Amino acid sequence: MPKKTGVNGIVYSSKPLNYGGNLIDNFSITFIEGRIVDFTAESGYDTLKHLISTDEGSHYLGEVALVPYNSPISNSGIIFYNTLYDENASCHLAIGRAYSLCMKDGEKMSEEELEKAGGNYSLAHVDFMIGTEDLSITGISADGNETHIFQNGNWAF
Repeated sequence: MPKKTGVNGIVYSSKPLNYGGNLIDNFSITFIEGRIVDFTAESGYDTLKHLISTDEGSHYLGEVALVPYNSPISNSGIIFYNTLYDENASCHLAIGRAYSLCMKDGEKMSEEELEKAGGNYSLAHVDFMIGTEDLSITGISADGNETHIFQNGNWAF
């Protein structure tokens, strides 16, 4: 689960997103201190804008999922245009609500407790794919040590 205010940078979609029967494709989202501050889309811009405007929480991330590029669904080469399948082919992020079940005693948390613990509350939770063949992810610990998590789209360890 991402820390609500701990996300900075730009992410680029790697697969189209079917949201409410509308296709959002070739889009990017810019985050500063966790909040979406800008976005672009070659197609489906208004749909993406509507999604982000759902509520205050839909301006933040609720999920980070790491999926190797070399997975069975990715290797099939099929885009299903259904997030429940496509998310198994790619690293992905979710706009909106965090899964409180990922936190100790999270299922008992109120909206306020989730937010206080660094999670995000929203009516929305919409996954979008960011995984690519050349994706690299480096984790940085509190003491500044770097650990390679992903290299060339797959686990680095």
